Amino acid sequence: MRKPFESVLSSLAAALIVIAAAAPPASAATPRPAWVVSEIRAWNHPYAATAAGELDTKLAKMALDPYTFYRGTAHLFQRDMATWPASAYATAPTGQTWIGGDAHLGNFDAARDSSGVAVFRVSDFDEGYLGQYVWDLRRLATSFVLAGRANGVADADIRTAIGTLVGAYADKMADFKGSGAEASFRLTKSTTTGVVDDLIAAADAKTRSALLSKYTQVSGGVRTFQTTADLVGVSATARSALVGAMTGYVDSIASSKRYAAGFYTVKDVRQKLGSGVGSLGRLRYYVLVEGASTATSDDVILEFKQAAASAVAQTVPGNLPASAYGGHEGQRVARTAKAQVLNADVLVGWATVAGLPYAVHEKSPYQQDVDAPAFDSAGRLDVAASYFGQALASAHALADQDYDVAVVPYSIDKQVSDAITRKSGLKTEIADFAFAYADQVALDWAAFVEAYDSGAPLY
Repeated sequence: MRKPFESVLSSLAAALIVIAAAAPPASAATPRPAWVVSEIRAWNHPYAATAAGELDTKLAKMALDPYTFYRGTAHLFQRDMATWPASAYATAPTGQTWIGGDAHLGNFDAARDSSGVAVFRVSDFDEGYLGQYVWDLRRLATSFVLAGRANGVADADIRTAIGTLVGAYADKMADFKGSGAEASFRLTKSTTTGVVDDLIAAADAKTRSALLSKYTQVSGGVRTFQTTADLVGVSATARSALVGAMTGYVDSIASSKRYAAGFYTVKDVRQKLGSGVGSLGRLRYYVLVEGASTATSDDVILEFKQAAASAVAQTVPGNLPASAYGGHEGQRVARTAKAQVLNADVLVGWATVAGLPYAVHEKSPYQQDVDAPAFDSAGRLDVAASYFGQALASAHALADQDYDVAVVPYSIDKQVSDAITRKSGLKTEIADFAFAYADQVALDWAAFVEAYDSGAPLY
């Protein structure tokens, strides 16, 4: 069932469908139904032959409400960043920030890091690329507007929360400037409150046995995957390709972080269906490996996720040279994950399976996703906003010259801090953008729903 505001936007969709295609807007919400439909189809079409069912799931999710539609259309947002006005608080060096490219509420989580501490952090790296830091702030702030409105939070309170988000980001970047503090900064249960504190506590309470019980079974002393509606068997050819790709995957992990060879012994394989929104259509596999011992209690689930070119590359093609990731999109995703997270998952890597690039990481037993409906009051949203801002600042500051000077030749915390000449001005600019862009998303969603309901080809 769609959100309460559907009725308003559905009537708008009926009017929009008769309007001719519009070019991406310059600075304000503009009806552009034909362009939206064309862009969505072009983005999804490469997966039509191999994942029609997953694309059907994706479109059905996107039709639910503007926030979920927004989650599935980072490519539209990044196209728009080429035409909406540049920030007054951006410079050429800040355009070399290693951004996530798809910052929204759902792309943060709480999980134990590789040191065993539960932390709040950025969690999705599929669109990782070099671009303006404000693009991540803009995208995240817009998600505040869309989710906040869906949760019944007043616009004035959402604006306040966006100010908190931007202020926390700017303050944390200033703290990092020249201090190197980003190398030890973590948002933990002892440094957070509210919804984020609850997320961290929930992640820390999880167990490996619970994750394994959810997806696997033990029979005759052997653990294998269950077969369910969203965890399905694979062909012998696909299994062979995944097993064969393990050598390349292990080689992608730094030798100092590799476990003994037996750790990576493949025990079972399944294809995972229905996960996420934006990445639906790309192949995703769960691979069960032996883990630290031959006991079944410490088995590990690896997620192999097909990678594709970053949506940000549409806006600034070549800004992240292919040489920085070996021309392998899975390597680009994995490198972003390792660059942006302190004490990153030691199982992050990449592989080539049947000629396609994949990013690989552990399906963490200790992960708790952000649930947007949890931010259902002004207070909850505002308190959390500070932690979102700090987590985003941490990701940007970690992924600069201190990580790889050949990719980012600057101290991004210094460059960003210097560019923010007036914090109150940046707060206003980001909030104004977020509300204007949320209006654009509402128009785009309405056009999409009209096309979807009419049976127009969308992949």
